[in-house]
Amino acid sequence: MLDLYAPGHSPLHRMRPSLKMGALMVGATLLMINQSLPITVAAALVILALYPLAQLTLKQAFAQVRPLLWIFVLFFAVQWYFSGLTMAAYVVLRLAALILLASLVTLTTRSSDMIDTMTRALRLFRPLGVNPEKVSLAISLALRFIPVLAQIMTEVREAQKTRGLERSVIAVAMPMAIRAIKMADDISDAIDSRGYRS
Repeated sequence: MLDLYAPGHSPLHRMRPSLKMGALMVGATLLMINQSLPITVAAALVILALYPLAQLTLKQAFAQVRPLLWIFVLFFAVQWYFSGLTMAAYVVLRLAALILLASLVTLTTRSSDMIDTMTRALRLFRPLGVNPEKVSLAISLALRFIPVLAQIMTEVREAQKTRGLERSVIAVAMPMAIRAIKMADDISDAIDSRGYRS
C-alpha cells in the first residue's frame, strides 16, 4: 500500500530517480518563494500537462487532491477573510500544485528507487553522524504520506457512499482509522525489513 507507483514506459518513468527528485526539490522551492498568482497558475498548468506526458490521466491527477478539497476550502476561506481573494487563491493553488508535483514523482518512481537514490546522496553526510538509510526512508515515507492518506480517504468515502453511509461520521472515521493503523504496521514492517531499528 505504501507504493503508489503506476507502472509505465513514459519519459518520466524512464527518467533517473535522482533527476526527478532534484526537479521536485527545485520546483517545490520555486513554488514556495514565488509570490505571483499568475506564475503559480502557469506552474500548476505545467504540472498538470506533465501527467499526460507520464501516461497518467487528468482524473488520476484530480484524485491526488480530491480528498483534500475540504482543507483547500478551509484555507481559502481563512485567507480570503484575512488577506483577500487574490492571496486566498494563491495559497490554495500553490498547495495544490505542490501536492500534484510530489504525487507525479511518487506515481512514476518506485519506492525502492527513491530510497536508494536518497541513501546514496546522504552518504556524504555520514561523517557528521547522519544515518543515510534511516533518513532516506523517513523522507521517502513523508513524501508518500499525503498521497497515501488521500488514497485512503477516497477509498473509504466511496465505499461508504455505496452503502448510503457517507453522512455518518463514525461510518467514515472508523475504516479510516483502521486503514491508518494498517499503514503504520506497513511502515513498521518496512523499517524492520531494512534493519533500521536502533
